[in-house]
Amino acid sequence: MSTLTIVLLVILAILIVAVVVLYFLGKRAQKKQSEQQAQIDAMKQTVSMLVIDKKRMKLKDAGLPAIVLEQTPKWLRGSKLPVVKAKVGPQIMSLICEEKIFDSVPVKKEVKAVVSGIYITDVKGLHGKQPVVEQKKKSKFKQLVEKAQEKAGAKPIK
Repeated sequence: MSTLTIVLLVILAILIVAVVVLYFLGKRAQKKQSEQQAQIDAMKQTVSMLVIDKKRMKLKDAGLPAIVLEQTPKWLRGSKLPVVKAKVGPQIMSLICEEKIFDSVPVKKEVKAVVSGIYITDVKGLHGKQPVVEQKKKSKFKQLVEKAQEKAGAKPIK
């Protein structure tokens, strides 16, 4: 066999091993995530709260309890996450919000939220008007591409 064939076979074997390892790691992570979701669902309760502020901030700067920081892996402590500061009853608390509902949480409004520990999973009863989510401004390049697509008939005109 030529050296090129041997090199290609070795690379192919390494790629196959990597795919198998990633498959089993993915299965394990999926199982762990489903167990965590079951725990969150078991502990959830509906709470009325006044949302004071919401931001994406680092875990160590969020003002969460010390035990949360201790239990978090060191490589995740510097990552940013959605934090909501809210008044629940007489207390002002910092809560972690789920990423997919973070934009729909209104600021300086009273809401009914589904909370599991310090984790907000859903926002239900909104008092007052729903906040309009502003669309991000598109870059010049994206505007030109959309204009060209409209002219070509590839995209329906709004």
